Amino acid sequence: MLGRQRTLILFFALVLPVIRLKAQDSLSCLLRTEKNTSFAKVDELDSKAVRTDDHTDDVKEQRWSFHVQGTEIAQGQPGFHSPYAGTNSLKSDDTFKQSSSLDIYLGARLWSGAEIYFNPEYYQGFGLGNTHGIAAFPNAENYKIGQKIGDIFNAHLFLRQTFGLGGEQEELASDQLQLAEKVDISRITFTIGRLSVGDQFDANAYAHSARTQFLNWVLNDNGAFDYSADSLGVIEGATLELNQKQWALRYGIFDVPRVSNGLAKDGHFLKAWQQMIELEERYTILEHPGKIRLLSWLERAHMGSYRETLSDPSLMEDITLTRRYRYQYGFGLSAEQEITEDLGVFLRASWRDGESEVWQFTDVDRSLSLGLQLKGEGWKRTNDTVGLAGIVDGLSQAHRDFLAAGGLGPLIGDGKLPNYSPEAVVEMYYDAAVTKYVHLAVDYQFVANPAYNSDRGPVNIFSARFHFQF
Repeated sequence: MLGRQRTLILFFALVLPVIRLKAQDSLSCLLRTEKNTSFAKVDELDSKAVRTDDHTDDVKEQRWSFHVQGTEIAQGQPGFHSPYAGTNSLKSDDTFKQSSSLDIYLGARLWSGAEIYFNPEYYQGFGLGNTHGIAAFPNAENYKIGQKIGDIFNAHLFLRQTFGLGGEQEELASDQLQLAEKVDISRITFTIGRLSVGDQFDANAYAHSARTQFLNWVLNDNGAFDYSADSLGVIEGATLELNQKQWALRYGIFDVPRVSNGLAKDGHFLKAWQQMIELEERYTILEHPGKIRLLSWLERAHMGSYRETLSDPSLMEDITLTRRYRYQYGFGLSAEQEITEDLGVFLRASWRDGESEVWQFTDVDRSLSLGLQLKGEGWKRTNDTVGLAGIVDGLSQAHRDFLAAGGLGPLIGDGKLPNYSPEAVVEMYYDAAVTKYVHLAVDYQFVANPAYNSDRGPVNIFSARFHFQF
């Protein structure tokens, strides 16, 4: 514990002086207008893409909004080498699954600077292996609990209050979780309610939506970022953001599940929580915009310990018997860079301590991913997109030993792990615009060492996606 505290103290000792200098800069000079437009806009994000010009006074505040999206994904694999399998293994004969989602997004302005959003979602379907067998799971539209008939849940219900700090203004475009409005570039935004952590943290213009971009979980979010969420990927929390022209600082505090990847919340708010802080830098290289986001999180939850479980043979690798309130922490980086108006590249890297069980996301303790996205202007298909990316994920030594002894994680567990190897994935997709509102996509993923087990695989996964929104 002392080593963890020293690590966190060192991190905040490095980051806080940078934040203080940034705040001093923002108070001492007037922000200048910059037109930073990324060609790849993530449709599911609370959009931060903005436009500033000499006619912003003509912009009218949007009083309410209504958006709809639907996504259908079919995914299969033809079989693979599998000399043995365990409880949480992907079975070689599990060859096809599908998933469906349908969302309604409602937004309304309450008073000056205040907005409320409600997003009911219908979902149906299962992931390959019932969302087991691969840590970097190949379909981020699949939840950890599948539904044969389908169900409806509350994906978002939150209040957002924006406080302008004066100076230059910009437009925020209408989007699924954003009313069109004109706001001060220098502003503070407070959000509270039922949220997705990814709405504001660990964003990336080129890889953050399985509905329009890459399908893999670890290309939508940093692999080792065990972010707060229930089994459906959302949870209650509050965030505070200070936005400036060249940078932004975000803080969030969220509830956590009562059990690993569970639906029920812990409820002990003083003992169980996750806090995170993210610093975003915006810059240009040869007039091409880029962003770097540095993220750190600290969580306290009723988690089990890999080492404590292994040290007592009578527990039979049942990590739930060692659960008590303990801490986990980690760090992440997300970077994006426009190369040309049609080509952009991205990189993510993350690390978590890996001493306690994974509580919310997936069985990854170290992760690196990078890739590119190309628009179809070169072949006269302006609204088409091609993506290519690679992932390498790893585990802490304690996590490896636990799986080797027969332990189970939320997604993986082959019953043994005699030959550990990093799990590696390559994904490529082509997304074609049929109309302004309808897209079709094909996707291929190659998975080496599924569940970090070089005895099994590789797995070839083929997918098709239908998506509409308006």
